[in-house]
Amino acid sequence: MILCGKTVADKIIKQTAIYTRNSGYPPPRLSIVSIGDDEASKVYVTQKMKAAAKCGIECDHYSLPSTVTTQEVVAHIHALNNIPDINGIIVQLPIMYGLDQNAIIQAIDPKKDVDGLTYENMGKVSYGEDGLYPCTAAGIMRLLGENGITVEGKRVVIVGRSPLVGKPLAMMMTNDNATVTLCHSKTKKLASIIKTADILVVAVGDPLLIKANMVKKGATVIDVGITRVNGKLTGDVDFENVKEVAGAITPVPGGVGPMTVALLMTNVVNAQYIQNPR
Repeated sequence: MILCGKTVADKIIKQTAIYTRNSGYPPPRLSIVSIGDDEASKVYVTQKMKAAAKCGIECDHYSLPSTVTTQEVVAHIHALNNIPDINGIIVQLPIMYGLDQNAIIQAIDPKKDVDGLTYENMGKVSYGEDGLYPCTAAGIMRLLGENGITVEGKRVVIVGRSPLVGKPLAMMMTNDNATVTLCHSKTKKLASIIKTADILVVAVGDPLLIKANMVKKGATVIDVGITRVNGKLTGDVDFENVKEVAGAITPVPGGVGPMTVALLMTNVVNAQYIQNPR
């Protein structure tokens, strides 16, 4: 089974658009902050702005120069925090130019942190409380659920421990009663651990790292990695060969990426409700 994230994401976008038209709230408002002139970041910002338009979400884009300081970015975010009708704030990642990425992220009001990366929101993930969850991790959980794949009782192996994907996803799957192994660059005997996975998630940015002989027959394989190789977007999984072994697998592109954007939109709507509960 090919797990097409675009199909599920399109469904979520349509549902979100219906909600925003009929919620009784003003249109939600998202502010995107980007730094410098990275071409990939420009593409991702454009994708988010297009999705917002489809959902009936107003979207502002603030493009800051690469010469900006951490203190200046933090001051800009604080100003956005204080605008009442801005419901969501994201900073396009990764942040280059020697800036303090963590200080910038933590400057966002947790109630407007629609990337779900502030300490408060990550704490809510840990405790399984309702909140604004990291979009890619939440998108993976939604993609599995929409395809009838449960994690309860499953052995899950996650390769990559970033705060964007690996760590929050490990907590979310543990909360849903999976047995989770979180691997990273210092993990020994990685291939033998991967072979035990009923559900394998790979998010390291190492093209074609996962080969067919590393995957348990019938496993669900979620490929979060995306790298441009010879002009082609390539995942961390050797898709053409692994798909012959796996029971379900995400493609790259068209798998996890669209889900991340779709869950960002639902986070904006949820943030508006958190800030203005009825």
